Amino acid sequence: RSAMISVQAALDALFALVKKPSVEWVDLTKAMGRVLARPMTALRDQPPFDASAMDGYAIAQPAAKRGDRYRVIGEAAAGRRFEGDLTSDTAVRIFTGAPVPAGTSAIIIQENAIRTADRIELSEDPNAQSHIRPAGNDFKAGSCLTAPKRLNAADIALLASMNIAQIPVYKRPTIALLSTGDELVMPGEQPGPDQILASNTYGLAALLNSHGAECRILPIARDTSASLKATFALAAGSDMVLTIGGASVGDHDLVAQVAADIGIRQSFYKIAMRPGKPLMAGAWGDTIMIGLPGNPVSALVCGHIFVLPVVNALLGLPRSAPIRQSAPLAQDVAANGPREHYMRAKFHEGRVHVFERQDSALLSVLAEANILAIRPAYAAPATQGDRIEYIPL
Repeated sequence: RSAMISVQAALDALFALVKKPSVEWVDLTKAMGRVLARPMTALRDQPPFDASAMDGYAIAQPAAKRGDRYRVIGEAAAGRRFEGDLTSDTAVRIFTGAPVPAGTSAIIIQENAIRTADRIELSEDPNAQSHIRPAGNDFKAGSCLTAPKRLNAADIALLASMNIAQIPVYKRPTIALLSTGDELVMPGEQPGPDQILASNTYGLAALLNSHGAECRILPIARDTSASLKATFALAAGSDMVLTIGGASVGDHDLVAQVAADIGIRQSFYKIAMRPGKPLMAGAWGDTIMIGLPGNPVSALVCGHIFVLPVVNALLGLPRSAPIRQSAPLAQDVAANGPREHYMRAKFHEGRVHVFERQDSALLSVLAEANILAIRPAYAAPATQGDRIEYIPL
């Protein structure tokens, strides 16, 4: 019987199975949430010219003061510059975003200018601000958006303003989700008297798809070697196959046996954590196989702790455990046993409220949780106000 390994050792073993992802090009319209595969360089300055930051009047008089008068000789708008030159006694009507005329020292905001026909008079002393956005003020040609990076809306706006329409991104990893068990039926079907609904596959697919994977939910495998082998065959060629259930040590748990039969090289089996001790992993050719426990909460907790970091690695992002934060406990917590405990909890008003009920079959409790509070192995009792580490869900 293999010994239990630590969460970090299991993650390291999983990362060792990850191959470098391949790259594809996508339009900016399809880039949201994708991972940029290499740095993108701006091909131009932004703004490409000195631009007005306000509506008003461009003048060439650095020492302008209240009462000065100017003759308005033209207009500059966004996309339409004024071609002539300013002199010390002329002004150009200008709008926000317009290129500033040659020789401009400042923009007089329109609230500070009284206009009569083609003349203006300054009603206030101009303030020290010139209201000019210099060329290249946002970024210059040659400036870089670094990679790898999961792109958000602001990144996409930045790439568009760099005049980049298509970008190289890492391919989404394909994941086949395989639930096992005679007791399971799909949502929408009519369960028999001894059956339950397959919930894990749906929760995991939602979690992993939202982080950039492409999940396929396979038909439920029954508790026979033949059924399990046939379902595994449907997963061939995926970047990852996740089995749910059938990975612990009971007589009906066939996954480890069938996995060995079809040539999956096992990396580890059993982790010193709860929920989620019976976690198995291995390599099946280029496919990573992870066998998750069948308890719904265990499966989703393991999804956060193990599968998401592997999905991130498959997307070309840095290989790291989920980022931990810490906050004070809202109540006392009992001592912990030999396995690291990921407790369902709520972060609320700056404190960690650990739920009373921690049974790994309670999805309603997990649905209320917004964090997993982490108790190290053999941790002593903790009291209200002590800091505790947690992972946001």
